[in-house]
Amino acid sequence: MIPAIYDRRSIRKFSSRPIDERDLLELMDSAAKAPSSKNSQPWKYVIVTGNSKNEMLDAYRSGLAREGSRDDCPPQWKQYLAAAAHTGDIMEQAPVTVLAVNPLGRGMDAPQTLEERVLEICSIQSISASIQNLLLAATDKGIGSLWICDIYFAYPELSAWLGEEGQLVAAVALGYPEESPAPRPRKPLEEILRWRR
Repeated sequence: MIPAIYDRRSIRKFSSRPIDERDLLELMDSAAKAPSSKNSQPWKYVIVTGNSKNEMLDAYRSGLAREGSRDDCPPQWKQYLAAAAHTGDIMEQAPVTVLAVNPLGRGMDAPQTLEERVLEICSIQSISASIQNLLLAATDKGIGSLWICDIYFAYPELSAWLGEEGQLVAAVALGYPEESPAPRPRKPLEEILRWRR
């Protein structure tokens, strides 16, 4: 049993206590140790703090406002947007937000050949493994984390603000937790596992 796997929780309440830069570098070094397709290591991370975090949140909230003002916005989309607005509040409270970028990616709307699509899928899998390493390393250091995909509601705005080549993949909020959530329910192994012998 690996304690960090069993102890990790998605944290949504953070203290204002800053994270030491040395600890952040160790977390990012752990992220960089993840396996990747053909050892391509298709990840780039941008650590966002201070005034830059406020700028990032302005871009994020601008994207949410754009999405909310769409005439063709379905009712369930409005519900998701409300949850995404809460995610913005969480990122504002967390001392650090890390943005994960796939420098090999072509962006959400770019046309792709079959080969490019396969490469992007492999890159996303690799980046996901890297993010999981980051989350587990944070747990091991007593730092809380939240893996965030709500960035896709504000993808054009965040991508423009970021100004990085490639595809924005996810965000991770980091900070010292001010909550201790109970474990979330998990599907039993017999429901998710099949043996082929």
